[in-house]
Amino acid sequence: MADRPVAHDAIDDLVATVERAAYTSQGSIHAEEIGRIVLDGLRDIDEVGYLRFASVYKEFQRASDFEREVASLEGDVSRSE
Repeated sequence: MADRPVAHDAIDDLVATVERAAYTSQGSIHAEEIGRIVLDGLRDIDEVGYLRFASVYKEFQRASDFEREVASLEGDVSRSE
């Protein structure tokens, strides 16, 4: 991920997850499924990278879209504490 301090192993693991999903999909895998897998992985790896990807994948139109995602991330953090 450009300009983000993310371990190469974390990126490799996410790519492997996508590859496993594609391999086990019994034919073809939809782009939406790949996007969801990437979103889920980025959520754990890098919050800023997640928000960047989510803004495109989920087609954010307003600042409130970012606010909703940040609130969701913050909710995940408070639940894991």
